Amino acid sequence: MLKTGMSHTSSHRWTFAARFRRNAFGWKSALPIQRLKEAVVEIRQVARSDAVLPAEGAVLLLERLSPALEQVDSSSGAMGTAVNRAIDALAPLIAAAKVDSTIRQAWLERLFEALQEDQMPYIERLADVWGELAATPDMASAWADRLLPITAHVIGPDGQGGFFVGTTACMSALYVAHRFDELLALVDSARLTWWVYRQWGVKALVALGRPEEALCYAEQSRDAHAPESAIALACETILLACGMTDEAYRRYAIAANRSGTYLATFRAIARKYPGRSQAAILQDLIESEPGSEGKWFAAAKDAGLFDLATSLIRTSPTDPRTLIRAAREFVQRQPAFAITCSVAALRWIDAGAGYEITAADVLDAYAALTDAACVSGASRDALNARLREQFGPTAASAFVGNVLAPHLR
Repeated sequence: MLKTGMSHTSSHRWTFAARFRRNAFGWKSALPIQRLKEAVVEIRQVARSDAVLPAEGAVLLLERLSPALEQVDSSSGAMGTAVNRAIDALAPLIAAAKVDSTIRQAWLERLFEALQEDQMPYIERLADVWGELAATPDMASAWADRLLPITAHVIGPDGQGGFFVGTTACMSALYVAHRFDELLALVDSARLTWWVYRQWGVKALVALGRPEEALCYAEQSRDAHAPESAIALACETILLACGMTDEAYRRYAIAANRSGTYLATFRAIARKYPGRSQAAILQDLIESEPGSEGKWFAAAKDAGLFDLATSLIRTSPTDPRTLIRAAREFVQRQPAFAITCSVAALRWIDAGAGYEITAADVLDAYAALTDAACVSGASRDALNARLREQFGPTAASAFVGNVLAPHLR
C-alpha cells in the first residue's frame, strides 16, 4: 500500500482547481459543463501514468463542484447530467487507488463533508457508490457503523419525514461490507417503500443467493412514484443472471431498456439479447407502441431491414429530416431505397410532419432524390412528372409543390 500518497499528490498543480471555486460560474450552464468535461479529461490523462494522483484530483474536483455551481441554472437537466457523468468517470478512479487506509479515510471525510454541503444537490450520486469508494469491506463496515444509527432513525417509523444525506451511503457501505441481512432489515424497517431504498433490499437478497425472493421484492416495490424502468432493469438483471433469457426478454426487455431515442432502445435490446433476431425484436417494439410505427424507421434501417423500413414510412408519419439523412446515406449503395426515403420525406412534409420544416428541407430531399435517380438510371423527366402529379393542386398542402415548382418545369 502506498503510504506517501498525500505528499505525492498535494504538490501537483491542477488546471481545473482555479476554475472551480465558489460561485465561479454564472447563470448559464454551457461554460461550466465545458469546464467540467475538461477537468475530467485532465484527470483521466494523468491516470494513464499514475494511479493515486488522479484519485486525489477526483476528490478535489468533486468537493469543489457544488460550491462552484451554486448559481448555475440546472432547470434543463443538462448540468446535472454532466455532473453525473463526471461522477461515473471519477468514482472508479478513487475506488481503484491503492493507498493507505489513513489516506482513503481522509478522502472519504472530505467527500462526506462535500455531500453535507451539497445544497442543490449535485453530487448526491456519490452516496450510491460509497461502499466502492471505501474500497475494502472493513472500511465500508466502519462507515456503516457510523451512519447506521442516524439512518435507521430517519427512515424508520419514528423518522417523521426527516432527511439524512448519509442514508444511501449507509446502505451502500452495508452492501460492500457483506452485511446483507442487516441491510435487508434496515430497508424493511423503512416507513416508505421508496425504490431508492428497496433496490438495496433486492441487491441484498441476490447476494444472499435468493434470486426468486429478490424478483418478488422488486415487483412489490411498484407504486405511483416508483421508476418503472429501474425496477424492470433490476428484474431483468436477476433473470439474465439466472440464465432465464427468454423470460427476461418477455417480461422486462422493453421496459428495462427504454433510451432517449427509438434507435438507442432497439440497439440496447439487440445488444443484450444477441440470440434473438433483430427483426423479431424490432417487430415486438413496433407492436408495443401502436400508432408510432414510423418512429422505428431508423432502427429498421440500422438493422438492414429495408423492406420493413419501407413499409413503416409508407404507412406512418416519420420525421422528414431522418428520412432525408437516410436518403443521402444510401444514394450510392441502394439508390432505390434512397428514392423511397426522399419521396416519403416530401410526402410527410406535405402532410405537416416534422418540426420547423423549411424550404431548405424540401430542397434537400429533392436533391437526394435526383442524385439517387441519377445513380439508378431513372429518367429525371419521369421523376419530375411523378412529383408534379403527387404534389400538385390536389396535395395535402401547397408547400412542397410551391417550393419545387421551379425545378419541376
